[in-house]
Amino acid sequence: MSEELVLNVSDLKFTYGDKQIVDISEFALKSGQSMAVIGPSGCGKTTFLHLLAGLLSPGAGTIQILGQELSQLSLSALDRFRGQNMGMVFQRLFLMPALTVRQNIELAQKMARVDVDVQAVDRLLTELGIQDLSDRKPKMLSQGQAQRVAIARALVHRPALVLADEPTSALDNDRAEDALSLLKHSAETAGASLVVVTHDERVRGKLDSEFEMEAIV
Repeated sequence: MSEELVLNVSDLKFTYGDKQIVDISEFALKSGQSMAVIGPSGCGKTTFLHLLAGLLSPGAGTIQILGQELSQLSLSALDRFRGQNMGMVFQRLFLMPALTVRQNIELAQKMARVDVDVQAVDRLLTELGIQDLSDRKPKMLSQGQAQRVAIARALVHRPALVLADEPTSALDNDRAEDALSLLKHSAETAGASLVVVTHDERVRGKLDSEFEMEAIV
């Protein structure tokens, strides 16, 4: 495994109104590693994830991904950087209802401004066991099937970093274990580092490392 730092956070702070939501002095993730960010609801986990994705701007501190400081990028450059180097699996999957499974996955390649790689899409469809669903619309999928599509979409452009928000919280024990195992294995196969933010205690011990977040009083 490479020792390259994919993600490096230093003295990160984010305030909403007069309330400090995030205060993290140090956070780092190496290439190919997976980490669970665990903490109770309301402790700022999702805000932290949105900061890592460049969807929010920190009040202080730095976020470097592949050595690039996010705050130094213009909005258009940040969009391009995110599309090329990050994959995201949100609690709400945000599949495009008018597109088929295949088209939803291909959309990530288009957003990354790379040519559609049909073989890469086919490979992920097969690996995730959804190759027979490629022509279906999201409304025709079960929750588990839709989540697999979201994982494929997050990985198809081979990002360096995958960010997942509460991927197991709405699932029963068996499905939660399957979903987390699938996400971790898929990220490893794609050579991506993985950050999972969750309040789900069932995630403990399932990834390479853990980072505890607590609500700021």
